[in-house]
Amino acid sequence: MVTHIVLFRFGSSEDAAEARRLLLTLEGRIPGMLGIEAGLDYVKSERSYDLGLITRHESREALEVYRTHPIHLEVAGFIKERSTAAAACDFEA
Repeated sequence: MVTHIVLFRFGSSEDAAEARRLLLTLEGRIPGMLGIEAGLDYVKSERSYDLGLITRHESREALEVYRTHPIHLEVAGFIKERSTAAAACDFEA
């Protein structure tokens, strides 16, 4: 199993909330994706990001399917246009 974690910063809380909503619409729509979680930060510290994303995939190949899937690319386009920073980590467990 592969876990994909991404943290995002946005210029507005409205954009972060909409990104979360859009990400959660991916549930069950991409082959090989086992699950998705997305949440808004409530701590608001200097080191905080606004939105956290965790997806789990059957394999590295399934993660690549997710990354290139048209539905994901549409959501990713929205996020890229509005986010100001991102950090990611992918690992096998």
